[in-house]
Amino acid sequence: MPGSKSERIKPYPGPVAAIPASGRGPWEIAIAGELAEKQTELIGRLTEFPSGSRGIIWFDSCGGNVYAGLALATLIRMRNLKATAVVLGECSSAALMPFAACRHRFVTPLSTLLFHPMRWQSEEDVRLEEAAEWARHFRHLETRLDELLVQLFPIATDALEKWTKPGRFVAGAELADAGLAELIDPFQSDECWKRIRSA
Repeated sequence: MPGSKSERIKPYPGPVAAIPASGRGPWEIAIAGELAEKQTELIGRLTEFPSGSRGIIWFDSCGGNVYAGLALATLIRMRNLKATAVVLGECSSAALMPFAACRHRFVTPLSTLLFHPMRWQSEEDVRLEEAAEWARHFRHLETRLDELLVQLFPIATDALEKWTKPGRFVAGAELADAGLAELIDPFQSDECWKRIRSA
């Protein structure tokens, strides 16, 4: 019926509708929860997207396994994915690695990011020699990962150390003030989606 309500309201052209037939349009993926629990799934998804394609990664992760975070960050960069990161709630610990690997980053005033030194724990019986080797390896790896964060964000080494040692929760506004992300407020503006898509 002409002029009916169903005819006047057009469906919202969401991200699926925005993907061209060529498959090279924007994609979306969520990195949420403990990284190690979803590492296989996340790596699989990131390898499905065309190399060099654009997409959005939604973050709400407490982090977890440092190798999982490093693997995701490495994959994003090795496949030249032009990813835009958006922190919905939390992006902490090992999740900071794939977040920093994204080309564009968005946070909200309520976003929380925990920076801290790398932690190692084992519930297994470990011999003294093995424990000493783990300590040596983790000290080396922690230094290299800090250097990588300095490079990816980029941020001055001393500024990063103020957050990581002994560890600090950084709010979205503070991260934006440091020039490492753009601040958006979905509770105050309806234009956030446009800003994310145009990044």
